[in-house]
Amino acid sequence: MFDSLTDKLGSVFNKITSRGVLNEKDIDEAMREIRIALLEADVALPVVKDFITKVKEQALGEKVVRSIQPGQMVVKIVHEELIKVLGSDESALNFNTVPPAVILMSGLQGSGKTTTSAKLAKLLAKKRKVMLASLDVYRPAAQEQLEQLATQIGCTSLPIIKEQKPLDITKRALDTAKKGGYDVLILDSAGRLHIDNELMNELVEVKKISNPAETLLVADAMMGQDACNVAKEFNEKLGVSGIVLTRIDGSSRAGAALSMRMIAGVPIKFLGTGEKIDEFEEFHPDRIAGRILGQGDVISLVETAMEKIDREEADKMAKQMMKGKFDLNDLLAQIRQIQKLGSLGGIMSMIPGLSKFKNQIENTGIGDNLIKKQEAIILSMTLKERKNPDLIKASRKKRIAAGAGVEVHEVNKLLKQYEQMASMMKKFGQGGGMSGLASMMKRFPGGKFPMGMGNKFPF
Repeated sequence: MFDSLTDKLGSVFNKITSRGVLNEKDIDEAMREIRIALLEADVALPVVKDFITKVKEQALGEKVVRSIQPGQMVVKIVHEELIKVLGSDESALNFNTVPPAVILMSGLQGSGKTTTSAKLAKLLAKKRKVMLASLDVYRPAAQEQLEQLATQIGCTSLPIIKEQKPLDITKRALDTAKKGGYDVLILDSAGRLHIDNELMNELVEVKKISNPAETLLVADAMMGQDACNVAKEFNEKLGVSGIVLTRIDGSSRAGAALSMRMIAGVPIKFLGTGEKIDEFEEFHPDRIAGRILGQGDVISLVETAMEKIDREEADKMAKQMMKGKFDLNDLLAQIRQIQKLGSLGGIMSMIPGLSKFKNQIENTGIGDNLIKKQEAIILSMTLKERKNPDLIKASRKKRIAAGAGVEVHEVNKLLKQYEQMASMMKKFGQGGGMSGLASMMKRFPGGKFPMGMGNKFPF
């Protein structure tokens, strides 16, 4: 979602950081370009005006103009002001109440509210006992959908009683959650096509009965500034404690995220980063500001890796590498570990310095499609072929290529990469670990890994 804005701001910062001295004209020009970039990203005009005024005021200060690296000082000021615009770190939910802590989910129809309810339940279920209950008696199969999602994530859902009204379901859910000793009860309310009084009044009554610890609004980032207006209206009529912004992996502009805190007066608490049930994360303004400015988000990447990477599998792979053993099953395991971290573009956006090269790398053909293609090639091999790649000759290559839906030269390329990696692992094992690997790398120009793909990745 932030790619376009990141590129444009990066271009502005490249100009000012390359200069040893900045004068008022340089700063004015930079502010003008930043203003245009924010407006093109669909950030609300009042937010842009306030942001530029504050940044310019500090950038024209003597501390910046007379500093050794004035351009870097301006970047620092922009980063700090971005964090203020996005809001302080208010992502933590309020559980300071007698269990069950009720979380009331609200939003327009089509915003992904039901799926988001399940995503939130999965996140909270790591530390708490969670129950889900659907109040949506209007959308066909909405209750069944939540029930299926609850089963998928291993959480309990309130049994469905046909024809029961939302207020009665709320009372039953509260009673069941209390008797069952649940820590959290998530109420998935009915979505609406627009803010209508009848459904809003019903939602207000549900809130009175359930007395929620949190009332979250699920808003679609693809709506742009309309998402801010929806949030503002919901907050005025219902009283919202936080926002979950969905579909931030889409091609939407960044305006909703940057404008919402100020326009709607409600903090963003979570982000839906994809369609999968585990593509969901807490909102941290400082980390998002870092991503927008191309500075990466290593903390989130490490947290994702710790959560999703199979530790036992990684340890097993490390031991094999130390022994110098590496076959195509190990390569397949590596590919799948990488896939667990999310899209390659998403991973790169979190690594400082790499986000600016993301488009270039994707244009060269290294991306999620390549990873999937390589996985398909290995899966088209027999177990015996994966264990003994030397068996794979011309006729087998044709069969493997046909099975994976690729050309033979793509099979050859994968096998070449595997051979080079296997050779490295063998040297690694024989030469005493890192010292052996280091001495081996000296044989290659610039000490670069021999992937057979220039400076491309080994997967």
